Amino acid sequence: MAEEKQQSTGHPTVETTELKNTVTIEDVGPCKKKISVEIPVEKVRQITDEQYGELGRQAVVPGFRKGRAPRRLLEKRFGKETSEQIKLKLLADASDAAIKDNELNILGEPNIDHEKIELPEEGPMKFEFEVEVKPQFELPSLEGIPIERPKLDVTDEHIDGELERLCRYSGIWTPRKDDEAIEAEDQIIAAAVLKIEGVEEEEKHDNIEIYVRPTSFVGPVPVEKLDELLIGAKAGDTRQVTVEIPKTFFREQYRDKKVQVEITVKDIKYLKPAQIDENFLSNYGVGSEDELREQIRTSLNARLERQVRLGMVEQVYKYMLEKTDFDLPTDVAAAYSMNLLRRQYANLLSRGLPREQLEEQMDQLRAGSEQRAKEQLKAFFIMDKVAEKLGIEVGDEELNGQIAALAVQQGQRPERLRQEMEKNGSLEQFRQQIRDEKCVEKLLESAKIAEVEPKKIAEKPPKAAKTEEKTRKTAKKATRTTAKKAEKKTLSDKSPAKKQKKTTKKKTDK
Repeated sequence: MAEEKQQSTGHPTVETTELKNTVTIEDVGPCKKKISVEIPVEKVRQITDEQYGELGRQAVVPGFRKGRAPRRLLEKRFGKETSEQIKLKLLADASDAAIKDNELNILGEPNIDHEKIELPEEGPMKFEFEVEVKPQFELPSLEGIPIERPKLDVTDEHIDGELERLCRYSGIWTPRKDDEAIEAEDQIIAAAVLKIEGVEEEEKHDNIEIYVRPTSFVGPVPVEKLDELLIGAKAGDTRQVTVEIPKTFFREQYRDKKVQVEITVKDIKYLKPAQIDENFLSNYGVGSEDELREQIRTSLNARLERQVRLGMVEQVYKYMLEKTDFDLPTDVAAAYSMNLLRRQYANLLSRGLPREQLEEQMDQLRAGSEQRAKEQLKAFFIMDKVAEKLGIEVGDEELNGQIAALAVQQGQRPERLRQEMEKNGSLEQFRQQIRDEKCVEKLLESAKIAEVEPKKIAEKPPKAAKTEEKTRKTAKKATRTTAKKAEKKTLSDKSPAKKQKKTTKKKTDK
């Protein structure tokens, strides 16, 4: 076959000869490439002749026997439809070949606007499209990852803190007095007006709930340092702030825009903790505070064991995230952020949380969804490469075994659970989750594990502690299943946390 001509574009050019196409590849953004393709006129004619040849053999034209209609008549009668078919075939074959021949590991489907591409009446056919590709990076050393394993014991102080949290979660939002100002962690009922950059009409929200935290939502928009803006305000006061929405925000209509937010306070509420009385104790199935404290101790012991194991797993992820640097594909990151939020919302719904708790947690989830999505997506690419380097795979037999174990936990038949996973598209995600667990287990085998006192962890600088907490919250879903293995070894049948160990924690775990 004839060789293709090299185009000088100032960017790396990769050519393919199989279809006699000239292919030029340019970097146009993080993990994004523009592919320009020129299909020679000979190839266009060849496909055109093949298409009309097939049409001629099949078409039934009045006045002619089947397969005998002249080409010019076929072109006149079926030209428009046939030209579209020829164009689509050329686009599909040429784009697939350009990706395959140049070994582009693309994410999603090629972005080809078929409507704007015309089949030329003469001359070569030219078109271009963009694709996002997997990021290229080098892995850090996988041997001797430093891991700290804290020695943790449940103390009376831990139990006091857990009991206090139970009282708060069982508390009620109570209106403040008319002359009282907003304090941190309050809930306000407010009217909000959003003025979105580039949008003429204001967006109004009335009687919305806003939680006074460092980062919270005002309607659909996240506002950083919202507590600083609102603390000290009283009912009837108005506060204004302008926020810049990130490019990867999960709601497209606000993405990469400035939004002026005006908040008018209507009512202010604070959370009044519940009292430890007979009613409160009966909700936890105990008859005395001592009984409840013992129940909390049992639950906390199980939780600490899970946390130790989970903490070790997350330190692996933290190490890999900190030691690996690369850009993420922007479009994929934005879509991943939105999907992450949807999954988290569905998870909260499945837990049957009261509406106030659901909205409260969703505020926190929305505020951090972009950063979490970036870290989870980065972890996905890293573990994908780790699995490749370590030669770790998950076969169908192993996958079916894990599905069977999960089916037992959920009280389902394994074959039915697998059918559901195939239907909702989660089967491959589950396979990847199992693979990632195996990767982490392999990394822990060669890790340098040092037992440390809890005090050592508590004394970490605030910045490091904050980073670790963020990593803990954003570790991949795979880490949760790994942690469950440790949980099974430590939880007794009488453990209060066992009833909801799949997606929820017992009330004492809130």
